[in-house]
Amino acid sequence: MDERATLRALSAQVPSAGDDAAVVDGHVLTTDMLHEQTDFPDGTTGYTAGWRAVGASLSDVAAMGAEAVAAVAAYGGPSFAGVDAFVEGADGVCERVDASYVGGDLDAHGEFTVASTALGRTDDPVRRSGARPGDAVCVTGTLGRSGAACRLFGAGESKRANDLFRFTPRVAAGRALAPSATAMMDSSDGLARSLHQLAEASDCGIAAESPLPVDDAVDELAADGGERRELGIFFGEDFELVCTLPPDRVEAAREATPVGLSRVGRVTDGGVTLDDDPLPDRGYTHGEP
Repeated sequence: MDERATLRALSAQVPSAGDDAAVVDGHVLTTDMLHEQTDFPDGTTGYTAGWRAVGASLSDVAAMGAEAVAAVAAYGGPSFAGVDAFVEGADGVCERVDASYVGGDLDAHGEFTVASTALGRTDDPVRRSGARPGDAVCVTGTLGRSGAACRLFGAGESKRANDLFRFTPRVAAGRALAPSATAMMDSSDGLARSLHQLAEASDCGIAAESPLPVDDAVDELAADGGERRELGIFFGEDFELVCTLPPDRVEAAREATPVGLSRVGRVTDGGVTLDDDPLPDRGYTHGEP
């Protein structure tokens, strides 16, 4: 079974799973695992690896509309030579969202591997399951930064690639959106797959429409429209927020959100489409190099 099929099979054992983070006594708790082969291209610095690994978990906190409190990481690798830079990056991304990096664990491992955990706080978490037909579908920031970064890593432009790879978890945006959002999640698996996951959780459909907020770096690096679509919609690992809002709350939410908020579609009764064509349920899959 692939990752998603395995998660579905486990749902009977862990019935409370299914959102970006677990809700426990007014807190949200989430964990992620990243590997060198699948998550850190050649040229990724230790600082960027620490930032990105812990940032991935903080992004889950953001997706629940929670305040970020703290994070830890378990670091495994053939040696500990780069752990100081890793911790600097982990601490840096926590500082960016007013959270604390409070430690973790070290272990020898054949491949550089990180497991990160983040803790957030909220009395009213936003789940994936509240979207209703007629809601607007919105996305924070821009799409395709990670895909563009991977193209730059492949071309040997490591400095610029690392800059793009260090995303800001949208904790502040999630807090601003929480009072209005009916459903929310992050786009770590790509916009297309995120729309399918949100539609499945809310038992609805989504009709997305162009233009989508694709990052300028994608427009610069994509060879053609097909590659632009691939990087912007399917590649994933962008860690923006995808949310649904009552249409009359979109403008106020846009004004309250500290990053760009683009309306990209509407919630429907069924099906997931882009410009009236079926949108494939395809995106980032953990464990695939």
